Amino acid sequence: MPKRTIAAFPNMVRAALEGKLPDWLEPRWFSNSEEAIAIGSKAEIGWFDMYDKARMAAAINNAGQLKWLNSIYAGVDGMPLQTLIDRKVVLTNGAGINAITIAEYVVMGMLSIAKGYREVVRAQDRREWLSTAPGKVELYGSKALILGYGAIGKLVEERLKAFNVAVTVVRRSVTGGATGSVLAPEQWRARLGEFDWVILAVPATPETRHMIGAAELAVMKTTAVLLNVARGTVIDQQALTEALSAQTIAAAFLDVTDPEPLPPGHPLWSLPNAHITMHLSGNSQTLFIQRSVQRFLENLARYRAGEALAYQVDLALGY
Repeated sequence: MPKRTIAAFPNMVRAALEGKLPDWLEPRWFSNSEEAIAIGSKAEIGWFDMYDKARMAAAINNAGQLKWLNSIYAGVDGMPLQTLIDRKVVLTNGAGINAITIAEYVVMGMLSIAKGYREVVRAQDRREWLSTAPGKVELYGSKALILGYGAIGKLVEERLKAFNVAVTVVRRSVTGGATGSVLAPEQWRARLGEFDWVILAVPATPETRHMIGAAELAVMKTTAVLLNVARGTVIDQQALTEALSAQTIAAAFLDVTDPEPLPPGHPLWSLPNAHITMHLSGNSQTLFIQRSVQRFLENLARYRAGEALAYQVDLALGY
């Protein structure tokens, strides 16, 4: 019998994946980091996703025979990229798998803040009939800046067009793709004061770390809202806390923070203009696993045929 290729998989995808794998693959399943580290040592293909990034990195580092690492995550922060580079491992990620639900979360955040919906819910809890709307902002005619024009940014732009929001996107190439205005990476800071909504959907890289800091917050409109569905590290969180406290900007909608979970005593929790959604945007759906498994199976066929895999990460760039 020909030797089978060993692949390590988390149990979270077992029900969706088992029975669909080809005979040439030998699947080995793990339910915790210790099992992942043990199983992964002999795996040529690995899927080591864990919430504990340190344990995930340990499993990857121990997988000395790994040739292809697949991940459900779009962001690769926390992965041992240098190890993957040194070992010439191909990394494929989950870019775009959660884009639909994350884009919907952005629109939800904008509408919730614009209409003061949190105050409406609290009034219902008090059984109080409000005589006026706590939020009177319309999305119609407002201006939004989207930093990061990947799958999420494109879907956010598409949805905001339906609300007649004037969308400007930031991307490396200023031609093609976007239907509205486009700014190059070196242009957006000079224009930051023009926008009512600033939406962050960039990858977490050394280049994007603290791309929104005290200087950027200072030039934003006092009525502007900052929305972050990228990673907590792209904002200088101390500077944001100070800006929200001083009402330098109107509000922030934060699906991500730095660190995660946000410590219970952090001042962001108690700020009335901070809206924290605990990194729930990506899993606010029922098709997450199915989409990930389907993508993996399509790439598995390419892997067997010796073809280039889709959704490969540029390990040098980190996305």
